[in-house]
Order: sequence, then structure tokens, then C-alpha cells
Amino acid sequence: MTRTVIDNDTVPRLSPHMRLRQDRARGGWTIQAPERSFVLDDIAHAIVTRCDGMASVAAIVAGLCAAFPGAPPEAVERDVAALLQDLADKGVMTV
Repeated sequence: MTRTVIDNDTVPRLSPHMRLRQDRARGGWTIQAPERSFVLDDIAHAIVTRCDGMASVAAIVAGLCAAFPGAPPEAVERDVAALLQDLADKGVMTV
């Protein structure tokens, strides 16, 4: 199986059968997958909601930097790439 590598030109989206859901009981967001669930913190939620299959990783990073002006762009880029790579490796994200 070929590993998907996330870079700035990658256009990510949730894989089929993955659903972003609000967990009202716990007061947060999750990605629901068949037989598993991924709990998102606020930062992961901000990233995943921008993964619509139309925006590149570079555009997602730019949007996050605009939304959170105090965040260092290098750190935002590194964190976005790491999260999306982890989710892609688990089959949650596709490109």
C-alpha cells in the first residue's frame, strides 16, 4: 500500500464514511468512523473543518494564521502537516 504524503499542495478531505460530529455529552467534536472514533481538540477541529476537498494545505495554513494572528506561521504549518499526516495514515483523510 502506498503511503499518502501530505505537503503544501495537498488538498485534503475526510475519507468516505468519516463524519464530523458534535459530541454534546462531552462538549466537543469527534470524527466518527466505522467501529472507531477520533476525539478532536479545538485546534484539530479548526483544521479538520477546513478540509473540504477544495482548499490546499497551504490555504488551510493561511486561513488559520489569519484566524489566529498570534500563532507563528511555521508552527501552524508544522502542526497542520503533522495532524493531517497522522489522520491520512489512519485512513481518516484522503487527498
